[in-house]
Amino acid sequence: MTIPYPNTQPMPAIAAVTPPSGASRPRVTFLGTGYLGATYAICYAELGYEVLGYDVDADKIAKLNAGEVPIHEPGLDELLRRNLAAGRLRFSTDIAETADFGDVHFICVGTPQRADGMGADLSYVEASVTSLAQHLTRKALIVGKSTVPVGTAEWVEQLVGKHTPADLGVEVAWSPEFLQEGFAVDDVLRPNRIVVGVKSEWANGMLYAAHKGLFDLAATEDREVPMVVTDFATAELVKVAANAFLATKISFINAMAEVCEAAGGDVTQLARAIGYDPRIGNRFLQAGLGFGGACLPKDIRAFQARAQELGAGEALRFLHEVDLINLRRRTRVLHLAAELLGRRSGPAGPDLSGTRIAVLGATFKPNTDDVRDAPALAVAALLHKAGADVHVYDPQGMENARRAVPELTYEPGINEAVTDADLVCVLTEWADFRNADPSVLGDLVAGRRVIDARNCLEGALWTQAGWEYRGLGRP
Repeated sequence: MTIPYPNTQPMPAIAAVTPPSGASRPRVTFLGTGYLGATYAICYAELGYEVLGYDVDADKIAKLNAGEVPIHEPGLDELLRRNLAAGRLRFSTDIAETADFGDVHFICVGTPQRADGMGADLSYVEASVTSLAQHLTRKALIVGKSTVPVGTAEWVEQLVGKHTPADLGVEVAWSPEFLQEGFAVDDVLRPNRIVVGVKSEWANGMLYAAHKGLFDLAATEDREVPMVVTDFATAELVKVAANAFLATKISFINAMAEVCEAAGGDVTQLARAIGYDPRIGNRFLQAGLGFGGACLPKDIRAFQARAQELGAGEALRFLHEVDLINLRRRTRVLHLAAELLGRRSGPAGPDLSGTRIAVLGATFKPNTDDVRDAPALAVAALLHKAGADVHVYDPQGMENARRAVPELTYEPGINEAVTDADLVCVLTEWADFRNADPSVLGDLVAGRRVIDARNCLEGALWTQAGWEYRGLGRP
């Protein structure tokens, strides 16, 4: 069922529950303080909840307790310091303390792609649930937030049953996250929906209480937050289905970019025209370098793998092509660079030796420092492998990029990166790059050639400034 909160209509009755800790509202923990868990923990403290974040990484916990956010997310550092000072928020490496503290325990650990296949590695989920369950001494609700293959919640329920006494009555639920890096604070505090998979009225009541702060904030801002209450399997499928749809939409417009390049069309105008159709919409129709990050690529692969295990692999065969289209965009930039630099491509690819290329962008999207499966950094590595002298600048991702691909040259600013460059590649659509003055940069480069791999620049301005401009999917 879908329950909009707040609503002018009478709300379906949800049984009031008393948190097992005896507190007036549930005390919540977040196991795993990476991007997901740290963001949720800090934002829930801002909503007024008593929050404890847990992680096995002592250095990360020490930084968080000192008021240092280990990731770049706009607005998060201020909220962290404020709620630490208010005493609503703390972080710990003590699982016994965590188990004793919480009424609702959110599992927020990573589920990376397995080294031996496309499926999700659930070892972190297993370790956190098992460790927590072994230390519980009273009734509690364990809620999965990590993106997992369908069927995981039932498996977690079995783990909990194996490691906790039956008389404690510990229950399991699932509530997927829908965070967008760069907008995560607002996505937590002002979500466009809440999805919960539950098996009992008690679990439903606890999760409503654990989200009441969000509903109260929505009421003060005259918004509605739909709450979808469903079964385990559907709750698990919501996140991977949403990611699969978004990935498909992105790869669709990039496939159209390939057709436009062959036919002489302009994919930006094509996207604008079809985006006016309300059945299609204009979001995620930005043709370019494709998607990356820690979620979409590995999630669509894990979805395919799980569907195959369930005997429904044929239903998701199209996701394989979605993945291939996405990866092709990276090699397209490499070959376009060779074309602009007058280098031929042989059987082993183009030879770019003796050229200097400026790469603007290393993160997978702007307003983050995340370089995991970042198309920009992957292209930079391809250019380097082809023999180019590659100089990279990114406003936030430099340290992470340097650790991931140390063989590249990293510069402190845009001007330093483009100086003496034969070619400039804009690979992440940071505002700094969109707003750069092409005339000023033109005085620094060795050759006025630019690849706009995100179609984020005003091509006419760059052309007027004497640049040879190429966007993906544009004439």
